[in-house]
Amino acid sequence: MAVGINAMPVTFAAHVVALIAAIMVLVWSISFRGGLAWEAENKNLIFNLHPVLMLIGFIILGGEAIISYKSLPLEKPVKKIIHLILHAISLSLGIWGICAAFKNHNESGIPNLYSLHSWIGIGVISLYAFQWLYSFILFFYPGGSPNLRSGLLPWHALLGLFVYVLAVGNAALGFLEKLTFLESGKLDKYGTEAFLVNFTAIVTILFGALVVLTVSAKSPSTPSPVDDDDETSYSYSAI
Repeated sequence: MAVGINAMPVTFAAHVVALIAAIMVLVWSISFRGGLAWEAENKNLIFNLHPVLMLIGFIILGGEAIISYKSLPLEKPVKKIIHLILHAISLSLGIWGICAAFKNHNESGIPNLYSLHSWIGIGVISLYAFQWLYSFILFFYPGGSPNLRSGLLPWHALLGLFVYVLAVGNAALGFLEKLTFLESGKLDKYGTEAFLVNFTAIVTILFGALVVLTVSAKSPSTPSPVDDDDETSYSYSAI
């Protein structure tokens, strides 16, 4: 199902919003929270890697992977490889971001997996890994039969969008959770940092909405008649 707008302008808007979101989370983590580090006496610097990696690495790169079929004027096999690689990088950085949170908690004496945000996060990264692995086996190597690929492509698209929307929602929940902790520690509720965190969450949601809109929009060019399993469905037009 496609809405009656061209996908290309929406992808441009998504790229711009992604850049803004990346800048905002970096400004917050570096200018307001003190910087980034994997090893540090100040354990908060380790935690700062978490929002940066999850937003830039997982949400933004994952979104770019989803819209790559409609944003890149390349041949389908090339876009397929880019789609695969971007998702692999996104998954790797997402895992690293979760490890940063665990490392911070372990070295700070904070319990792990006690919040809804953490529960959903583990579920999202697990589903993302499952989606990437079975998609690699089914669509890339060694590859399933044409009938199997055709039958599973709509489910591939739907599961991918479901996991992505869940990830964006959980990112917003994470910003809320962190800001609540900071405000309980006397951070000014109407201060610059509080507004920056809230607006970063809003921009993140806007980026996610643009990704979904891109998926639902018409492809820049009309595809040729389907001659294999992923001519249209890898561009998410199967939904």
